[in-house]
Amino acid sequence: MKSIFASSLLVFAAGALHVLPAQQPAAVTSPVPLDAIVAIVGDQPITRYDLREKVYEKIQRGTPAPADSAAASAMERDVLNDMIEEELIIQKAKELKIDVPDADVTPQVDRQVRAVRSQFTTDAEFRDKLAKASLGTPEEYRRYLMEQFRRQMTLDRAIRKLTTDGKIIPINVTEAEVKAEFARSKDFLPKKPAAVTFKQIVMAPQASPPAKEIARVRAESLLAQLKSGTDFEKLAKRESMDLKTKETGGDLGWARRNDNLPEFERWLFGTPYLAALAPGQLSPVVETPYGFHIIRVDRVQPGEVKAHQILIAPKIDSADVARTGVLADSVSKLLKSGVAFDTLAKKYHDYPGKEETSIATPYARDSLPATYQKAFTGGKPGDISVFQIPGSATRPDVPKFVVAQLSTVTEGGEQTIDELRAAVRSELAQRGGIHRYVETLRKQAYVTVRLDPTVVSAKP
Repeated sequence: MKSIFASSLLVFAAGALHVLPAQQPAAVTSPVPLDAIVAIVGDQPITRYDLREKVYEKIQRGTPAPADSAAASAMERDVLNDMIEEELIIQKAKELKIDVPDADVTPQVDRQVRAVRSQFTTDAEFRDKLAKASLGTPEEYRRYLMEQFRRQMTLDRAIRKLTTDGKIIPINVTEAEVKAEFARSKDFLPKKPAAVTFKQIVMAPQASPPAKEIARVRAESLLAQLKSGTDFEKLAKRESMDLKTKETGGDLGWARRNDNLPEFERWLFGTPYLAALAPGQLSPVVETPYGFHIIRVDRVQPGEVKAHQILIAPKIDSADVARTGVLADSVSKLLKSGVAFDTLAKKYHDYPGKEETSIATPYARDSLPATYQKAFTGGKPGDISVFQIPGSATRPDVPKFVVAQLSTVTEGGEQTIDELRAAVRSELAQRGGIHRYVETLRKQAYVTVRLDPTVVSAKP
């Protein structure tokens, strides 16, 4: 988790854009020349408009708006210094040939745009709010985000490389400095959420032996059709029961070792006793916890295999679900009687479904799925509960059962220095190392500041 004490040199204030500004604060109402150049770094000018935007972003992130012109001028000088330091590292990144392609930026921008768009009922309302916030059209807003996220990723990558290369060396930080930083920032820290850690055994209902035999026979029949010349993709679209790949004709894409279940791996990559399938070859019917598969390898390259599959899953009925519920209750009683959790998990947990068994990092209660929140309400460390959760993506109609035991229960509230001391110290050490390195860049570059101390920037 990135430290909440990170300076603007390290963290782009994208979070402020999740809620579009409704009103912009004004420390001073006197007119200011927006097109004035307040600093030059190398060949890159920083305008008063750029500076005012950054000042406003800092206020949006929680820094109190300046109460008078002297405080506004001080904030302006601090922000401008951060902007100069960022620009020096950006220019160093160019020298280091650090490039951030669109493919790395687009996913973050997509999430940001979706988060903002979700605040509005209609596209028209979204467009209107963007325009009123001086963010232009949705297309212009997206381009702006691409630039900002690319800049931040460039900064991050440059700092990582310079740290790895030994150019940026964290400084020593005293306990007094840690306490002072915590005292300065504690009023702006988010409240600590109520959180829990827990262990769980997730149990997936299993089909009965007769249902498995019916599915196996059906898969053997489809394999015979394929061997007689039936088109694999068409048959997969019609017959496969894997909801993720059915519409694409069973296309599994490229897979690496250990991406799939062991029963799959042996046909894709081979074993000391069994050669892998060659391109175009069909496997026999392969049984996994999900059902019965027919696999066709399409292409092979070093370390990767591209394949298709058809899955026939045995029917799981209400009796199978009920039987698993009874079994979950039995596992709960065994756990309460003192049987080791790991012993029970090894026997009953849904490892093939890649369900986690231990949530050792505190998890905010209000971020848990509703079923977990309800089950843990009023719980104490050591309490055991049994409840249902929705099925997997491949079998959404078949619920699973959870036997969960609470490990820790933490109430929400103010964060303390004892909880954050290590994070604060690490952040101050890294930040100090960055500032020290940037000072060497500053001595080597052309940097001039033209900030008029009598002119205070503020949003009208």
